[in-house]
Amino acid sequence: MHRDQASTLSGGQLKLLELARVLMADPKIILLDEPAAGVNPSLMNTLVDKIQALNTQGYTFLIIEHNMDMVMSICNPITVMSQGKLLYQGDAEGARHNQNVLDAYLGDLP
Repeated sequence: MHRDQASTLSGGQLKLLELARVLMADPKIILLDEPAAGVNPSLMNTLVDKIQALNTQGYTFLIIEHNMDMVMSICNPITVMSQGKLLYQGDAEGARHNQNVLDAYLGDLP
C-alpha cells in the first residue's frame, strides 16, 4: 500500500487516484475528460487496462479525449464532434475512414 500524499504523485498516478475516488461512489456512468493528457505511455497503458476491466464489470464510460490511439483502442461506439456539431457516430474502423472525421481531426491514417 502506498502512503504517498497526492501532491507528490505524477500526472498519471493522479489520474489513477481520481478514477479510484470516483469508484467509491459506485457511479452508473463515469465521465473522463482527457484521461491521457500528461500521462506517460506506461501509466496510460495501466489506465487503459483499468478502464477496460471496469467496463467488463459493467461500468459505463463517457470519455472525452484527443489521443486518437487511445480512443480507437477502447471506445465503442465513438462519437466525433467538432464545433458543437456531430460529425460521426459508430465504430473505430468507420471513424478511420469517415471523411468528415479525417478532415477535422485525423488527417491521413495508414
